[in-house]
Amino acid sequence: MPDVVSIGECFIEFFTYETLHSEAEWELVHSGDTYNVLAMANRLGTSCGYITRISDDPFGDYLLEEWRKRGIDTTYVRQVRAFNAVEFSSSEPVGEGSKVVYRKGAAASTMTPEDIDPAYISSAKILHVSGISQGISGSCRETVMKAVKIAHESGVLVSYDTNLRVNLWESIAEAREAMDEMLPYIDIITPSFPHEPAALIDLHSEREVIDWFLERGIGTVGLKCGADGAWVGTPREIVRIPGVAPRGLLHTSGAGDTFVGGLLHCIANGMDAVEGARWGVACAGLKVGGPSIEAQPTLQEVLEVLPSVQAINVSR
Repeated sequence: MPDVVSIGECFIEFFTYETLHSEAEWELVHSGDTYNVLAMANRLGTSCGYITRISDDPFGDYLLEEWRKRGIDTTYVRQVRAFNAVEFSSSEPVGEGSKVVYRKGAAASTMTPEDIDPAYISSAKILHVSGISQGISGSCRETVMKAVKIAHESGVLVSYDTNLRVNLWESIAEAREAMDEMLPYIDIITPSFPHEPAALIDLHSEREVIDWFLERGIGTVGLKCGADGAWVGTPREIVRIPGVAPRGLLHTSGAGDTFVGGLLHCIANGMDAVEGARWGVACAGLKVGGPSIEAQPTLQEVLEVLPSVQAINVSR
């Protein structure tokens, strides 16, 4: 059974180095927030499994083939009669990139609580879900909640990335409600700072955000801070980890997910949250030097960069 299990949606992604409206040459890849986390943890050597629905067509076949080739468990991946979510993305403008997404009504959004096998969840070390996993449909929100409750009752760590996408919700208030219903069950939370905490809890400093989540019983708070690296807070300490970019900056999409994958790999293998955040910053810093999840680093590449990743204790 896999050590890290995730629930969510994976896109068929067409990537180009040119602008989206040009006569571009496209590369076929795949991505999605919760999948990107698994891909990074898996690449570092952690056993991973994905729970999702994908299309029953050649695109779905492609995803299954890629995941099995990478060693990701697909026991609870279902192919259904629906289209797969699709993303067209570009590295232009350099750094930020641009994308167009088609996902409403896609295969993953048809997941239901019946897709969850309690034995599969309870055998893992970590269950990872996100605000996107909740937001793609009402039935997905119910599915995520069922899995999270099973994990919590079984002593499995629950990891939650707020991953706020305003267009998935009727309002910010609804997104906040979805986050709030998760709080009693979460062990690890990884919002993107500053915009997600500002929108969801109206707090604007790293320390305030960390304290807010710690006060609600969450044991590990990791703030993804883009080029500035990350902050991580536990009941024992608060640490700032400056960002690195050994390969330069080409494309930031998926960097936050890559950070979380590095963090969860470490926690699943007995390392503490601060060391996990160092690994996460190294992973994300290497990833931004290339496009898509194909730029996620190998274990050896991460180990080579780690000595340059500092952890600065900023506890009071």
